[in-house]
Amino acid sequence: MGPLPELRYPTVTELVFCSRALTLRWPGLCALRQVGVSRAGRPLHLLSVGHARRAVLVVAGAHANEPAGGGTLLALARRTLLEPHLREDTSWHFLLCADPDGASLHTTPAPRSLYDYHLGFFRPAGPEQPEWAPSVLPPDRLPPETRALTGVIDEVKPYLQVSLHGTELGGSWVQLTGDLPGLAEPFAKSAAQLHIPVETGASDAAGWPASGPGVHVMPAPEAAPAYPSLTDDARHSTWYDVHRYGGLTAVIEVPMWASDLVDDPAPHPAPDAAMRRLADRLLRDAEEVRRVLEEVRPRHAEADDPLLRAAAWGLELVPGLAADLVRTPPADGTRAYVGSVDAFARRVPLRAAAMLRRALAGTDAHAAARLDRLVAHWSDAFAARFQARWVPVEHQVEHQSRTVVAAARQARDRAP
Repeated sequence: MGPLPELRYPTVTELVFCSRALTLRWPGLCALRQVGVSRAGRPLHLLSVGHARRAVLVVAGAHANEPAGGGTLLALARRTLLEPHLREDTSWHFLLCADPDGASLHTTPAPRSLYDYHLGFFRPAGPEQPEWAPSVLPPDRLPPETRALTGVIDEVKPYLQVSLHGTELGGSWVQLTGDLPGLAEPFAKSAAQLHIPVETGASDAAGWPASGPGVHVMPAPEAAPAYPSLTDDARHSTWYDVHRYGGLTAVIEVPMWASDLVDDPAPHPAPDAAMRRLADRLLRDAEEVRRVLEEVRPRHAEADDPLLRAAAWGLELVPGLAADLVRTPPADGTRAYVGSVDAFARRVPLRAAAMLRRALAGTDAHAAARLDRLVAHWSDAFAARFQARWVPVEHQVEHQSRTVVAAARQARDRAP
């Protein structure tokens, strides 16, 4: 017999099937129910384990292009069933997929390369992302996925909400809406055991105080943002809804491909000059995609295509973001931070090109071919620059699972 195949990322259908199987095996402990529907009418399911009043809520699938969370959620559900001490005074609630519509459009559950990953890439525009929508939309315009998530939060009143996220290339880090001082040690230990680098200067947490390497605490409301042009604000996202009940949120990021370059705390020799170069490249790359979009836009003016919306939305961010990189002093002068910003600046035009390519593949072969060349070149350059190495799916899942359990222990000790 040959080696067993590597684990892959489960689809939403598989998540529902496995959750139903758990409820059949543990009918007294498990319950699966529908808690809402998406804009396209797809159901949102919640799996609950245990009956304690105090609760942990775990959310998977908030971003369609970050697939590790589904496997992590199943692993955690099984673990809470098999380890009674985890549910002695805590019930666990698992939102299987916060954005099933998005999940239906991201179509690379087992990518072989960054290029392969981007061939099936989808990540919706900011106002269509369930967790981020409240930061950019008024309450009466929130999508039904957001209302379903906030409804679950209001029902179970968790002392800890965990949002399972990921990155295609980089390292692992945690974002917290309130400090958990004991989390940094088990987080770092798990990452080291599984050969996953800790992203010590994550651009997503630029300027935030650190509870430990790779563990960042969101700043106070009066703190100035590192990137003033970006309209979304984590402090107005669903991550903060749990604070109404004395809880907090942990956002746990894990990479598909790892790069040890994002774990280098050494000072960068010229961070300001590096930021200028990254801004110039960001503008140049985005302009290549924008030219294609402007050429084809008249032929697609009436199209209601989420791929087109998302590509255009990403490109709209570029001028302000490039200006931020030049005008705003670097939030962190380390090589790790400059490397994280480098990766961020590569992602924006690459993702826009990938989604625009998919949108045009059936109607404009010439434009799609131009974009395909960009996606292939930029994907290969991204992987080469960061010396990308694949993180086995089981390691991604195990690291997220361990970090969730560690966060739950820390949060339980501080919960009222």
